Amino acid sequence: MEGGEALIPITMFAGGFAMVFGIVYLKTRQNLAMIEKGMNPKEFANRPAPYKNLKWALLLIGSGIGLFLAYLLDNYLLQGSSQGLHGHDGNEAIYFSLIAIGGGLGLLGSYRIEKKWWDENRDKQ
Repeated sequence: MEGGEALIPITMFAGGFAMVFGIVYLKTRQNLAMIEKGMNPKEFANRPAPYKNLKWALLLIGSGIGLFLAYLLDNYLLQGSSQGLHGHDGNEAIYFSLIAIGGGLGLLGSYRIEKKWWDENRDKQ
């Protein structure tokens, strides 16, 4: 291994350590701030997330629809585009963008459903 190749594993381990340290540090600071304000941190850690499964379902459905739409666009609508390396089309951006758009639309739908439920049930509490 040359000098540049040895930096990759070192950087990966240092970055992973920094990420774990940062998460633990910020969580501890959050808990201390809650204690200073007279709140119980464990009370908020065990809160139910009523629409968690809906959020994941809509995210994955939206991403799947985006991926399928990108496949259809790539194979049927954009057939005449220029051929890239090894005969592949240069349409990778379509896949990533439509997956992100579909996932975002799924999360937006989940947010609207949750907000509607919270607005309806706010009066009952």
